[in-house]
Amino acid sequence: MNTLLGHMGAALARYLSHRTHRHDVLSATSGAQLLALLEPGDVLLVDGDTRISTAIKYLTQSSWSHAALYVGHAPFAGTDHADHCFVEADVNDGVRSVGIEEFTQVPTRICRAVGLCDAERQALVRYVVARIGERYDLRNVIDLARYLLPTPPVPARLRRKMIALGSGDPTRAICSTLIAQAFQSIDYPILPIIEYRPAPTSVCPACVDEVLHIRDHSLYTPRDFDVSPYFDIIKPHLAEGFDFRHLVWDRAGKGSTHAAQTQTV
Repeated sequence: MNTLLGHMGAALARYLSHRTHRHDVLSATSGAQLLALLEPGDVLLVDGDTRISTAIKYLTQSSWSHAALYVGHAPFAGTDHADHCFVEADVNDGVRSVGIEEFTQVPTRICRAVGLCDAERQALVRYVVARIGERYDLRNVIDLARYLLPTPPVPARLRRKMIALGSGDPTRAICSTLIAQAFQSIDYPILPIIEYRPAPTSVCPACVDEVLHIRDHSLYTPRDFDVSPYFDIIKPHLAEGFDFRHLVWDRAGKGSTHAAQTQTV
């Protein structure tokens, strides 16, 4: 039975990983821009264009369908993958390393954990690099496939749980759970559950302690790194010194023509 499910999951993974046509026009960041800003331990969020991306974005109500951890080139120096600098969990290949070219054709976002020292960044790198070769959780793929209908009948309050139905096998992961586990290994918060416990004193009878509870890694999604209060968002165009006064506009384009016509009506 497990063998049959494995074959079904692999076939489904190949189908879901096929790219689809995008109707929206979104800008992608060049590889050179990304590499100029990325630091080991940064999370790169991806607005994917595959069938599985559609399901993930629907269930999480977010633009981000995939996440990869930037580890730099050092872990792969002297190997056949010397140009690789990311570790990700791929639906077909499992946990693998890839180069920057994987993410230059789609919109991306850099999320940077605040306050990490070099040793902690390297601990994140070692954690994910050590897991290269592990398998993707194909049980998760089977679960996601059920929500590829145009309007899946899934209440908003249940959507997060729908992507946490994986096998639970520690040697399997999906993209966001792999990275969540890495951050949990150094006790860094992403979106912890916060409990407020009464801690009255003679000076402050109403004082409370804020106690963090680790959320199960299987419940994390790419969106969580974007909305986490503990991660900075690094935008390449702004980091390069954006000044709107130096932008060059096409004043003869259709947009300006339409605007002129509207003003004369």
